[in-house]
Amino acid sequence: MSEPTSQKPYLLRALYEWCVDNGFTPYISVTVDADTRVPMEYVRKGEIVLNIGPLAANKLRMGNEFIDFAARFGGVSKDIVVPVSAVGAIYARENGQGMSFEVPEAGRGGARRGESAGSDPGAGARSADSTAAGLREVPTASVDQGKGAGGPDPGEPRPPSG
Repeated sequence: MSEPTSQKPYLLRALYEWCVDNGFTPYISVTVDADTRVPMEYVRKGEIVLNIGPLAANKLRMGNEFIDFAARFGGVSKDIVVPVSAVGAIYARENGQGMSFEVPEAGRGGARRGESAGSDPGAGARSADSTAAGLREVPTASVDQGKGAGGPDPGEPRPPSG
């Protein structure tokens, strides 16, 4: 019997649908590596937060290996490609509910410019098993909410804490 496929892409698609069905804005937090195609000027500490909601992400495809779409950054359309393995969390912007995932070591550090994976302040908060991450409120204080595909203005309120 062959190795079963990862649960992660299925969970990402399910939580995306849950967000959209409930009128929430789905965001993903991505650890940028060599396989990630995003505007590098929006990457902070090796991570980027992307709005993948229907109004922000054009031609969104959430496959088992990659998430790809087109989005506007500063009024300019960009093609975005994110490996599913690099997604650290998906959550609703309005209330922070979602799921976090462990990003494998290979997915960390490709674009960190001199930082080591051990210097990631959020690394200890990630689950030890990428498929056993639990549904919970995802902390958003450490992610740059003002940047990303169709992201909110920096003056918009952040999701409630607690």
